[in-house]
Amino acid sequence: MYRFVSIVWLLIICSAACLGGTARKVKYPGGKTYMFRVVLKDKHGTPFSLSKPRDFLSAKSIVRRSRQHLGLDSTDLPINPAYVNEIRSTGVEVVSHSKWNNTVLVRSRELSRLKSVALLGCVKEIRKVWTSPDSIDPTPARARFHTEFNRWDTIGQSKYGVAGDQITMLGGDKVHRHGFRGRGMTIAVLDGGFMNADLIPCMKGIKVVGSNDFVVPRSASVFKEMDHGTKVLSTMAVDVPGTFVGTAPDAGYWLLRCEDNQGESLAEEDYWAAAAEFADSAGVDIISSSLGFHSFDNAADNYKYSQLDGRTAMISYTASLLADKGIVLVNSAGNDGMASWKKINVPADAPDILTVGAVTPDRRNASFSSIGPTADGRIKPDVMALGSPTAVITGRGTIIKDVGTSFSTPVVAGLVACLWQALPGKTAKEIIRLVRESADNVASPDNIYGYGIPDFWKAYQTGKEKYKN
Repeated sequence: MYRFVSIVWLLIICSAACLGGTARKVKYPGGKTYMFRVVLKDKHGTPFSLSKPRDFLSAKSIVRRSRQHLGLDSTDLPINPAYVNEIRSTGVEVVSHSKWNNTVLVRSRELSRLKSVALLGCVKEIRKVWTSPDSIDPTPARARFHTEFNRWDTIGQSKYGVAGDQITMLGGDKVHRHGFRGRGMTIAVLDGGFMNADLIPCMKGIKVVGSNDFVVPRSASVFKEMDHGTKVLSTMAVDVPGTFVGTAPDAGYWLLRCEDNQGESLAEEDYWAAAAEFADSAGVDIISSSLGFHSFDNAADNYKYSQLDGRTAMISYTASLLADKGIVLVNSAGNDGMASWKKINVPADAPDILTVGAVTPDRRNASFSSIGPTADGRIKPDVMALGSPTAVITGRGTIIKDVGTSFSTPVVAGLVACLWQALPGKTAKEIIRLVRESADNVASPDNIYGYGIPDFWKAYQTGKEKYKN
């Protein structure tokens, strides 16, 4: 996973280390453990039927698909429970699964048990995706938080407060003035934690539909984990006029943790896939994901640029299915523009999603923003938004300016919700197309700036005439 760490935070971290403020690592609980991704041969014998979708999808998910005239296919069928039971009978723990990929994620302390799994008739192949570290950081306590903003955080002449620039750059203020603030839309936020988002006063009014955790082992609470997701959520959902207003303050939000803060492994792709499938089943309209991968703790698992084709990585293949299931995925491009890798991460290489890069206040490409193209020649990123810096609210309840495509992404995701509220008859792919076509570089898109900075008011006006209901 990537996150761009600001110079300010680096100084804070270094200062804490010098003062002996860093916590000592603790031994990994339970001893050496392994996780394997088990790929099944088929779905033969599943008791589920495409003619009875209510057995495995929510009514909201079915309505979303029906509204867009989208059918179900074999990927929607849950995996055969009998196969899961066969796998479990070998003595391994089944910790996750993906019906779209027909995979099961299993965990065991004994490699011999995993060899037994590989010999099962229902198993096509297995791959090790995680080995426990020798030690980990102890579970942090909840950060203390401020109950009020500082006086200087209020900007009286702007109803958006310090978030004004990131909204007006995309024409979001005009969309909002016409009453489109995301009402009736549901956004799933896939991230690594939402520290104090349930307690900070300015976030009490957020319409949180629910939360879930897909990381192994599960956290006691997603609200006790890191605050990266809190910052992301704030750019969309907070509504404090004159101080801080997000891009979709009237939308509903699912908060889904799928990033393991203790390391980087292929298992995080399984977590992300499980979260995305949960979001689909729950009926969300949009997924905002500020996560991406290309290198791991086990260097042998690292992706090569030639694999950025939107199909090779499990996470990218999963992402590529979302629009055909009626969901718009908005995913960050990555922050490797100044690193040796430079390219986008997975799943940012997936087709039929909005991959978001970052620009500065003068609308120039941020130097850290990852670039394309994909390995098969598609333009990436798709669009750009203010990410150097973006106004966010931290898990300590303070407003700061932070940098990264992690924060330009939800700014776009929130306005996608507003656009879709305004144009409810459009499909996910039509919404994606409208956003791209509204951008300021659409006449000559490239692999640094993509199609450019979208204008959501222009997208709305175009949408009223084009792709008519």
